[in-house]
Amino acid sequence: MENTQIMVQEKLGFFKILKEALIIPFKNPHFIIYTLLTSIPLFCFLLVYETLIQHTLIQTAKILSQAPPESDLYCKFCLDWNWTTLGFAERLIDDLSPTYLLVLLYLGILHFLDLITLIAIVDSASTIHTGKKTLNLIQLLQNFIKETRFKGPLITSICTLLLGFLILSGLFCLAAYMYIASRYVLFMLLFAVLFIALLAKYIEWSAIWNMGIVISILEEKKQGDVALLISSYLSRGNRRRGFLFVLVFLVWRLGLRLSSLYLGWTIVGENFNKMAITAPLVGLVCVGNVTKWLVFVVYFYDCRRRREEKKNIDLEESNAAAAGIGGTE
Repeated sequence: MENTQIMVQEKLGFFKILKEALIIPFKNPHFIIYTLLTSIPLFCFLLVYETLIQHTLIQTAKILSQAPPESDLYCKFCLDWNWTTLGFAERLIDDLSPTYLLVLLYLGILHFLDLITLIAIVDSASTIHTGKKTLNLIQLLQNFIKETRFKGPLITSICTLLLGFLILSGLFCLAAYMYIASRYVLFMLLFAVLFIALLAKYIEWSAIWNMGIVISILEEKKQGDVALLISSYLSRGNRRRGFLFVLVFLVWRLGLRLSSLYLGWTIVGENFNKMAITAPLVGLVCVGNVTKWLVFVVYFYDCRRRREEKKNIDLEESNAAAAGIGGTE
C-alpha cells in the first residue's frame, strides 16, 4: 500500500505533462508531417477567418471611437435625450450586422475543420504516447480515414459549444453591467467580482470539456453528456492542472489576437500586405492548437492512472480494515 501511495505522489505535474506532450512528435517523426497535412484545411480557412474578424473588429473600434460624448450616452433616460445617440446605434447596426453574421457562419465552418484536425491529432497522439504500435505516415493517414470515429466527438463538441455559449453570454452580460455601472463604484466592484468568479469557473469547466472531447475520440460509446461526466469524474482532485493548461492556452490565444489587432490597426491606410502578418499569426495559432490537444491527451491518461491507483489504494485499505476486524474477532 505504501508503494502505491508513492506512485500516486510521483504522477505527472504541470511541467512534466507539458514535457511529455512536447516529446510525442519526436517519438515518431511521421507525426509531424501527418499533423502538417491534416492541419492544412484549418490553416487555409483560418487565414480567411482571421482576416475577416480582424477587419470587423477594427471597423467596430473605429465606429466606437466616433461615439457621441459620454454625457450624451448617459442622458438617454433623460428628457433632453440627444438623437445623435440613436443615429450612432443605427449606424453601428447597419454597418456591422451583416459582417458579424458572416463571422458567425464562418465560425461554424471553422469549428468543423478544427474538429477534424483535433480528432486526427488526438487519435494518433494517443497511439504514439501509449506506445501500442509504431505507425508510418501512410498508416497514420489510413487509420484516420478508416478507423476514426466522428459521430461521438461531434456530439460532445456540440454539447461543449452550447455550454460554452451560455457561460460566455453570462460573461458578456456581466461586462456590460460593469460598463453601465462604471459611475457607481460599489455596483461595478460587485459585477467585477461576479465576472472574475464566472471566468474562473469557465476556465475550470473548459478543461473538463476538452478532456471530454478526448474521451469521446479515444473510447467507444462515450459521447455527449456521458463523456463530460466521465471527464468530470476522472479530473476530480486534478483540476488545478487542467485549469492552468486552459489558462495558458487562453492567454496564448488572446495574446495572438491582440497582437493581430494592434498590427492591423497600426498599418491601416498603409500600402502593406496584411497577409504577411496574418499568416505567421495563424501558424502560431495552429501550433498552439496542436500543443493543447497533445497536452490534454497526456492529461487524460494521467488522470485515468491516478483514478485507477486511488481505487487500488481504497480497495487495499478496505481489505486491510476487513482483515483487521476479522483478526480481532
